[in-house]
Amino acid sequence: MIVVIAGGHGQIARALGHLLAADDHEVRGLIRNPDHAADLEAIGVTPVVHDLERDGAGALAEAVSGAHAVVFAAGAGPGSGAERKYTMDRDGAIRLIEACRQSGVRRYVIVSAMGAKPGAARGEGDFGAYLEAKAAADEALAASGLDYTIVRPGRLTDEPAHELISAAPELPPGSIPRADVALTLRAVISEPATNGVAFDLISGPTPIVQALAAL
Repeated sequence: MIVVIAGGHGQIARALGHLLAADDHEVRGLIRNPDHAADLEAIGVTPVVHDLERDGAGALAEAVSGAHAVVFAAGAGPGSGAERKYTMDRDGAIRLIEACRQSGVRRYVIVSAMGAKPGAARGEGDFGAYLEAKAAADEALAASGLDYTIVRPGRLTDEPAHELISAAPELPPGSIPRADVALTLRAVISEPATNGVAFDLISGPTPIVQALAAL
């Protein structure tokens, strides 16, 4: 399988890339900063330098060409300001949708956030803008006609993986290690039953594959 990860140098993206490469999949990681290329190469991921906010649509379509799945794990990040929540978290995800359409890539998995559900209270300031941007990206993906899965993790931690989760269309607030998010994404990519599904994700009592099968 060929998998393209947008935001390839992020913590979840690198953990996912490492897992997929260890499973003998071909993984391309989209990165904006060429200085990050060596970090991806060290874990078996092929770096592709592409700025989701500024580079042309044709280059992005070429970057995903031939892929069996894409994962949008990019984000403007903390301290980036409200404007970049929209240009990256929303518009970057939509550009990737368009690139998939141009290149014939059907499978699209997006890392969203709890609280980004339609109609949810989002608050004000940068975090409110972040949730609004994520919700808009999710809605665009759900309407895209692609084989999508929307994964909405709770508060992210740096704890080791527990390999036990709760996954459901709606869950109470909770947290989850980034390592478990990566493991869940790995399982989602190759699980057709998650096509067309959006779910919240936090730590819980259930093994990952079993939790996804129950969605």
